[in-house]
Amino acid sequence: MSPQKKATIVSSSVAALLTLIKLFIGIASGSVAVLASAIDSVLDFFVSIFNYFAIKNSEKPADELFNYGRGKIEALASVIEGSIISVSGLYLLYQAVLKAINNEITSYINISLIVMAISIIITLMLVYYLNKVALETNSMVIKADALHYKTDMYSNGAVLVSLIIIQFTGYEIVDAIIGGGISIYIMYSAYGLIKDGVLILLDHSLDEKIVEDIKGIITNEKDVNGYHMLKTREAGHQTFVDTHLVFDTLITLMDAHRTSDAIERKIKRLDENRDWIISIHLDPVDDSITNGKH
Repeated sequence: MSPQKKATIVSSSVAALLTLIKLFIGIASGSVAVLASAIDSVLDFFVSIFNYFAIKNSEKPADELFNYGRGKIEALASVIEGSIISVSGLYLLYQAVLKAINNEITSYINISLIVMAISIIITLMLVYYLNKVALETNSMVIKADALHYKTDMYSNGAVLVSLIIIQFTGYEIVDAIIGGGISIYIMYSAYGLIKDGVLILLDHSLDEKIVEDIKGIITNEKDVNGYHMLKTREAGHQTFVDTHLVFDTLITLMDAHRTSDAIERKIKRLDENRDWIISIHLDPVDDSITNGKH
């Protein structure tokens, strides 16, 4: 089993545990902030399950139907995850407004405090684990999951603060205000997931620094007279680089091929956690000029 799959199983298990605890306390106490956190954990569980199947399918090798593999399933999963998070944020904001209007009272504050403190500790450990896997695999789904649980950790902290304030002051409006604030923060974090996923689905180029590093590797090769049509994109754990290299007409095919292989190795060393798919076309002249292309 791949590290990505293991990570989704761990995160879904943690989400299921936190859901059961928070839902019970949230319903019993009437705290909209605790209930908001519980609903978010419910969504975490389903999203992590969905991520497992997304990763499972994205890892399938290329075939006759999907010549470039299914890596973009991860980007699609990120968009869907962000959309679900946005809807949950809107619902939580609605619940916060209702509590403010109805002046509902929070009960079982002491138990709620313990539950939220435990949730923060568990989520902190999960975020550390997911970030480690994301760094090792460069998986967009795991990065999204790590970011999602990181926002959960912050929201759990906000809930804990609101309960402490209510315990000492009795100001119930604080619960509604913090619950509303959490919902807005959740929607804000979802925007980043949706944006990143959409950019990958639209074949957005790699980070500008990496592209500049690739250009530097090519131009520093003494046998290369120039290059054109440099294109980069990502699809799940795979990173694609395509370019045309211009060589002197007198160079042997063997030497030109040897140079292109050296360039490929150097590009791959830029980030060894990436699965690089590099395609280099050898040109005797700069046909981007003759064809009017750049």
